Amino acid sequence: MGGTAGVPEERGRKPAKYDPSFRGPIRNRSCTDIICCVLFFVFILGYIAVGILAWVYGDPKQVLYPRNSTGAYCGIGENKEKPYLLYFNIFSCVLNTNIIAIAQNGLTCPTPQVCVSSCPTVPWTVEPSQFSQTVEQVFAANRKFCLPGVPGNMQVLQSLQKELCPSFLLPSTPALGRCFPWTNSTVPELPGISNTSISQSISGIFDSLNARDISVKIFEDFAQSWYWILVALGVALVLSLLFILLLRLVAGPLVFVLIIGVLGVLAYGIYHCWEEYRVLRDKGASISQLGFTTNLSAYRNVQETWLAALIILAVLEGILLLMLIFLRQRICIAIALLKEASRAVGYIMSTMFYPLVTFALLLVCIAYWAIIALYPLPTWLTLPEYVFWAPNSSLPGCEKVSMNTSCNPMGNKLCSHDRQEQVNSSCPGLMCIFQGYRSTGLAQRSLFNLQIYAVLGLFWTINWVLALGQCVLAGAFASFYWAFHKPRDIPIFPLGSAFLRTLRYHTGSLAFGALILTLVQIARVILEYIDHKLRGAQNPLTRCILCCFKCCLWCLEKFIKFLNRNAYIMIAIYGKNFCVSARNAFMLLMRNIVRVVVLDKVTDLLLFFGKLLVVGGVGVLSFFFFTGRIPGLGKNFENPQLNYYWLPIMVSILGAYLIASGFFSVFGMCVDTLFLCFLEDLERNDGSADRPYYMSKSLLKILGKKNKGTPGDKKRKK
Repeated sequence: MGGTAGVPEERGRKPAKYDPSFRGPIRNRSCTDIICCVLFFVFILGYIAVGILAWVYGDPKQVLYPRNSTGAYCGIGENKEKPYLLYFNIFSCVLNTNIIAIAQNGLTCPTPQVCVSSCPTVPWTVEPSQFSQTVEQVFAANRKFCLPGVPGNMQVLQSLQKELCPSFLLPSTPALGRCFPWTNSTVPELPGISNTSISQSISGIFDSLNARDISVKIFEDFAQSWYWILVALGVALVLSLLFILLLRLVAGPLVFVLIIGVLGVLAYGIYHCWEEYRVLRDKGASISQLGFTTNLSAYRNVQETWLAALIILAVLEGILLLMLIFLRQRICIAIALLKEASRAVGYIMSTMFYPLVTFALLLVCIAYWAIIALYPLPTWLTLPEYVFWAPNSSLPGCEKVSMNTSCNPMGNKLCSHDRQEQVNSSCPGLMCIFQGYRSTGLAQRSLFNLQIYAVLGLFWTINWVLALGQCVLAGAFASFYWAFHKPRDIPIFPLGSAFLRTLRYHTGSLAFGALILTLVQIARVILEYIDHKLRGAQNPLTRCILCCFKCCLWCLEKFIKFLNRNAYIMIAIYGKNFCVSARNAFMLLMRNIVRVVVLDKVTDLLLFFGKLLVVGGVGVLSFFFFTGRIPGLGKNFENPQLNYYWLPIMVSILGAYLIASGFFSVFGMCVDTLFLCFLEDLERNDGSADRPYYMSKSLLKILGKKNKGTPGDKKRKK
């Protein structure tokens, strides 16, 4: 089946020449894009090193558990019985930072925090008349909300000035391990803060984070309906497979039905617009009477609107009819290629399940990145900041002093500092208290760079896995096309051979194409981030410029995906490097641009109908079943009792869409591969005994061509 690499390089600029040794995907090939391959492996080694550092030195507890003002975790260790974090003044968190920062790291709030066994349930405020009393007297029922070690004989005013006890408590509900106030709680009067802003902040926090009850109900619904969801996904799998296999029989009628359906919809639109126009014309409703208005719905009542819509639909109808008349042969070629693709999938059924391999590899890439994100690295990349605190003394100089160096708050070693003032070492009970992590410096920049490295690794590895799947499938389907006697000449394991061949020779080329796409996607992410940050301050000109840049990058990403896809097909067949393959594929398609457009639109229309059929069918069945409109299948298979019946329906629809997309992506790759092979076949061969066409008889009949002989008399090079 394999030939040698005898295709001249100038073929990218003019039609391919006949090569007598070519019999499909060549075997005598060499490694391509070696430099990019080495770069990719070095990058992967660095990516692995970042993961090892995160695993060894990182601490996932920072994400899973909140920390109090001493740096200890709530809910584990010494605070095992105190799983919730209470903020002394949560409004300082709300008014000085954002809700995401609170959820990720409570230490960013400029207020003391303490681990508690339960959140406050009733409102409470320290009265001015209680300032002269002791902590023991005033906080008798709420002593657990003060910082540990506060002496009971300390005056309340002094404890409030040193922020050792809270000045007020609000009814709170635990969410994400933190106590957040109720939305209807009575808010105390605080200097410099309006009650309106406080109420809005509490409402925002509660609406964003208080999903505890909903989460429990969602978990219960999944426990009740997971096996029925699997049944729905199985139905989606069967429907997708049947649709592809039946295309061999119904591709032609189905395409023509869809085209006629589009023509019918346009015709009805023309009729409807004419009726609306005729009625409004008789009433004399004209745009001159309406004038200019920003209320767009008002234009529905003027005759010119419906006349313009009628003209547009009529033009579209005419264009489509002319295309059907003049492009009927190319439409027939597209239908024949769709049938041939269904035939290829039928002969190489293993390709239908290759998306499972791609899915598994993508899952590994995403899970690896998620583990790195779950294991932040502050234990060695960021420097914690501490303060001196002497809770048992009121001597001058024993107040809080910010530190810029680290110490062990759990040990007996006192803080050292680089400030000019000296802390009185004779302060009784001097303690080193954790304040937070330094947000600036070389270590923080290193951590940010490692996070950027991990994000780049996520995009690059995902794009490489997708490129691997495209190139492997292209190699398998190309083996089918270039087999003269089908299925006799098809290799025994075309998919496995293509997989090993791609990994062995073309890892660098796949990495090259994936890197180009990754850079464009990263640029789009950065532009979206800038747009989000400047959304409140940008003027119309800035919005227009950003919109243009985003549109250009979107178009560039689509073009690169299209170019990469066809380049991988050429790599799978001829074994050239990425740039040569991309150029050859692009020039080949440009020489047949009309056929490309017709096939692309016909394929898109057909696959859209297939996805609509699969997803719509599963969605309708799921809706009728989970809402109780379809009875259970007997005593042991009753309809599940659900809190949110829409949840399993949406999961079933999403899963059906993913399954249909996976199956149809294989079919789409098959169509694209066979199309490029078909174009190459037309340029290489002429139907003679020495140069027979490899295309199917239906394609030969459509083109008005035929083979005058077979190559069976000549010994093929294997």
